[in-house]
Amino acid sequence: MQFTTKIPIPKSNHLIDYDSKIITLGSCFAVNIAEKFNYFKFQNTVNPFGILFHPLAIHEVLRRAVEEDFYQENELFFHNERWHCIDVHSDLSDSNKEDLLQNLNQNLSHLKTQIKAATHVLITYGTAWVYKEKNSQKIVANCHKVPQIQFDKELLSAAQIEAAITETVSLLLTVNRNLNVVLTVSPVRHLKDGFVQNQQSKANLIIGIHQAIQQPTTNNQQPTTYFPSYEIMMDELRDYRFYAADMIHPSQTAIDYIWERFVETNITGDSIQIMNEVDSIQKGLAHKPFNPESDGHHNFLDQLNIRIKVLNEKWKRTFFE
Repeated sequence: MQFTTKIPIPKSNHLIDYDSKIITLGSCFAVNIAEKFNYFKFQNTVNPFGILFHPLAIHEVLRRAVEEDFYQENELFFHNERWHCIDVHSDLSDSNKEDLLQNLNQNLSHLKTQIKAATHVLITYGTAWVYKEKNSQKIVANCHKVPQIQFDKELLSAAQIEAAITETVSLLLTVNRNLNVVLTVSPVRHLKDGFVQNQQSKANLIIGIHQAIQQPTTNNQQPTTYFPSYEIMMDELRDYRFYAADMIHPSQTAIDYIWERFVETNITGDSIQIMNEVDSIQKGLAHKPFNPESDGHHNFLDQLNIRIKVLNEKWKRTFFE
């Protein structure tokens, strides 16, 4: 008896392995996936400009990185005793303007270097709703708790999203023609926008992404692919028990399941074997002994260190120090 509708997901033609260099960008679900990559000791960088939710925000930081369009002092503003930039998350805000400016521009330079070396970029789009600053008419990535009256709220159309994603991918390929781009829609429900409005947003994202993916490529460049995170949540995990206590974010069980589906279709078999050993070692490192000074625990640690050494030597890389 089958109690769920399992989504058929084609296996990627550009599988990730432990030699892959991954950049993970986008919404808070991108952070969930990046935490999995980090746990299993893949080479991964996540959100150097903090969590970004919509396609135009993600495009802007990537554009500035690729084009080396560095920030200037007049692009920063002071609010609630901190300096902010409307293109990035408030995690980067700083009480010192010079430090914020330096950090932003260092991150741009570092991100371009990483794009050149990357094999895969995973982008998670969270919403099609955006806020436009009334004075500048610029769509922002983050309002930084500036009063709502200073912004207009708009819904990006599928055509706007398609254009932004197409341009984003084209920009990335100008500096790394062998890059593989994986797009997905966050399963997080943006209910502050409203129930109907959240569905409108997700629908526009899905339409825009698929229209962008269908655009013809040139110079035999690698195609952009789609991973159905949102669809897995909606169809395979169609139950409130798969949500966290806020009934908005996926629970850890749901995140683990979506990750398993990603592994099945996007990671090599050899790497899955390594992941299993890394997972076992991670659980050993997290073990809390009843008696840390006991001979049994010291023997356990010795055996764990031997396993770490064997793993590092077998695959000729340092998974654990």
